[in-house]
Amino acid sequence: MKPLIHMLRYARGMGRYYVGVSVSSVVVALTGIAVPFVISRATSLMVEVVEGGTVGIEQAIFLALVLLALDVTNTMVRNLGGYWGDVMATRLKQQLSTRYYHHLLGLPQSYFDGELTGTIINRLNRAITETTNFLNMFANNFFQMLLTTGITIGIVLVYSLELAVMVVIMYPLFMWLTALTSKKWQAFQNRKNHETDMASGRFAEVIAQIKVVKSYVRESLEYRHFAKRYRKTIAITRKQSRYWHSMDIVRGVVLSVIFFMIFAYIFVQTTERRFSIGDMVLLITLINNLRMPLFNMSFIVDNFQKALAGSKDFVGVMTLRPAIEDAHHAPELVVSRGAVEFRDVSFRYASAMQKPVLTDISFTLRPGEHVALVSESGGGKTTLTNLLMRLYQPDGGEIMIDDMAIDAVQQKSLRRHIATVFQEPALFSGTIRENIAYGADEPTDEQVIAAAKAANAHDFISELDKGYDTQIGERGLKLSGGQKQRIAIARAVLKDAPILILDEATSNLDSKSEHLVQQALERLMKGRTTLIIAHRLSTIATVDRIVTLKYGRVDEIGTPKQLAKSGGIYANLLKLQRTAGVGIDDELARYDIAAERKH
Repeated sequence: MKPLIHMLRYARGMGRYYVGVSVSSVVVALTGIAVPFVISRATSLMVEVVEGGTVGIEQAIFLALVLLALDVTNTMVRNLGGYWGDVMATRLKQQLSTRYYHHLLGLPQSYFDGELTGTIINRLNRAITETTNFLNMFANNFFQMLLTTGITIGIVLVYSLELAVMVVIMYPLFMWLTALTSKKWQAFQNRKNHETDMASGRFAEVIAQIKVVKSYVRESLEYRHFAKRYRKTIAITRKQSRYWHSMDIVRGVVLSVIFFMIFAYIFVQTTERRFSIGDMVLLITLINNLRMPLFNMSFIVDNFQKALAGSKDFVGVMTLRPAIEDAHHAPELVVSRGAVEFRDVSFRYASAMQKPVLTDISFTLRPGEHVALVSESGGGKTTLTNLLMRLYQPDGGEIMIDDMAIDAVQQKSLRRHIATVFQEPALFSGTIRENIAYGADEPTDEQVIAAAKAANAHDFISELDKGYDTQIGERGLKLSGGQKQRIAIARAVLKDAPILILDEATSNLDSKSEHLVQQALERLMKGRTTLIIAHRLSTIATVDRIVTLKYGRVDEIGTPKQLAKSGGIYANLLKLQRTAGVGIDDELARYDIAAERKH
């Protein structure tokens, strides 16, 4: 219950909608209860006629008009309540979704490292859908059910204590059987949810990597894995449904026996003239109308179980606290020079039971200096750049920018001063203009075009039918590799940050595209303190200094000219580059270096 209450705290301003739905359900209940009284009165009049009495036609027509008025009122108010319920459910869904999304964006990188995208989305959709369904049903039915039941029991009690006791007994007995059913049903449902979460996670992953799937001809494999998950849900559903319907038969039989006892009692009392024909009709109609509240109550319990399970997933994420939080009253970072210093930085991933990825890393980047990181694959280069952006927190040591520790400043202000160009250009679905403009707050068209020109992207953009308004597809799939890289560079140019992290692309480009990309990168790096994860020796040769990493520690620091003669990692890579032979490319790949051949 606590997770559901906790979840509802994230939804505010729902009071008027909830009151509107509840009031309409009360009116619907009252009009529904009034109908048996009118029918009872009409029955009594008909009995009088049969027994030779005189009844005015006006009375009969009046009763018919009352039934019409009750029916019209019931229909109008029920639909008004349905309208309020729809609006309430949509508002609730909007509030819960946006709050969840806002919180999700603030979670640490480590959370996303351990979760599949499809699984995150599936859990969110299920939690919010099941919670809104429960609240809508509760608001529409609970007060109506409560009022109908309360008034009916009160009326029955006036006629017979024994009859009222039989009616009351139905509720705890039926709810007990429903609770037993729902508890086991939910256990089955949790297993099904796990399978569908895994299937959805893989589904999103496969769609995002569809080119890889097709290139390795793995469509059948992925289909089998996906189908296997859903076959498991069918096996679980068979057991779940068998149990549910078996218990539903038990509930139905128990309810039928109780109604038999009630109706038999009424019939006997009527034959013994303790109840009139009108009384009998009234009591049977009222009590028979309790079937719907009873079944609604069971549906409310079932939906409550679903909402409770969904709310646990929702609250489980919402109560996660970011591993990295700004200090109280943390100042904004002010960068005047752009000097970066790593001081005895150590780090290991929390989920990995292994030795540290980085140990006692110390080096500096002078203002405007270009420094390349070189190490074996998995040697900590990307981890260092993630630590600089404070996506992770070092286990030891500190990182300074202009002599200010980055863990002492606001994270957003830190990242505003760092531009990034990733190894794989990270673009979003939308237009070229929107993707470039992502680098700044509300840039002008002139600024976007200037950034594109600096990135050597303007010419190819201008040749497109819709120019900057061209839709590029998910992750920029409609663009070539070189075009995507230049759009990503234009975005970094527009950001105009004093510090740049460049993870050089390794994808093969034609010579013209590669020249345009390299030229754009040179413009981007000019005047900026740049930390480079280089994948070409030709790029490394142009930097100011190189930092080589070995076994998670700094091995060498020096200029390309100095390290070329040191006999260390960089010198060996240069030697390999000049050597022709089998296995050279593999050896270079160990250091994430692409082979460069002259033809």
